[in-house]
Order: sequence, then C-alpha cells, then structure tokens
Amino acid sequence: MIYLWVFLGGGLGSMLRFFLSQVLPKVEQGFPWSTFVANILASFLLALLIFQFQGRELSQQVKGLLIIGFCGGFSTFSTFGLELFTLLRSGQTLIALAYLLSSLLLSIGLFYLLSIRMS
Repeated sequence: MIYLWVFLGGGLGSMLRFFLSQVLPKVEQGFPWSTFVANILASFLLALLIFQFQGRELSQQVKGLLIIGFCGGFSTFSTFGLELFTLLRSGQTLIALAYLLSSLLLSIGLFYLLSIRMS
C-alpha cells in the first residue's frame, strides 16, 4: 500500500515542479530559476517535516506521500545536473558557479537552521 502513497505524492510533486518550469524563466535565459526554486522548497519542506516529527513515529502513509513521494517528485537532482552542465558548456561559468553554490548552501543551510529552530 505504501507504493500507492509514494505514487500519489510523487505525482503531485512532479506536477508542481512542472508548473514552476512553465511560469519561471528557462535555463537559456540565464539562471535556472524553476529548478532552483523547486529544489529549495523541497529541501525546506523535507527539513520541516523531518524536524517537526522528530522523535515521533510517522505512519508509512505520511512518509510515502510527503517525504518520499512529494519531496522526491518535487525536487530534481538530474535536472539540476543537466542545467549546470548546460550553463558550463555555454560558457556561463559565473552563473553556473552561483547556481551550484546557492543550491547547495541554501539546501543544507535550511536543514541546519530548522534543526536549530525546532530542537
């Protein structure tokens, strides 16, 4: 039954990521905002869920729907890698570096800040 919850959450997360890709600027126009926003929001939500429910047992349905499914479907490491490669290949080294560092530092920083705030 957990597969159904992962499927539903993943579908919803992927749909939201696709929506962002339609309304935010594309990688050809500079900084890849849609993937950046999706990955940062997914990291924030994952950190929030993990630290909010720290020490409590989550049901398989909640884990499958929100943590594995939604956050996994909403975030996208493969597109992040492709966009980073595309920026580097097109000679946009400074944008690529800003994208790499801001994505990593913000994602990890959110976990750190929420761990402090919620402990």
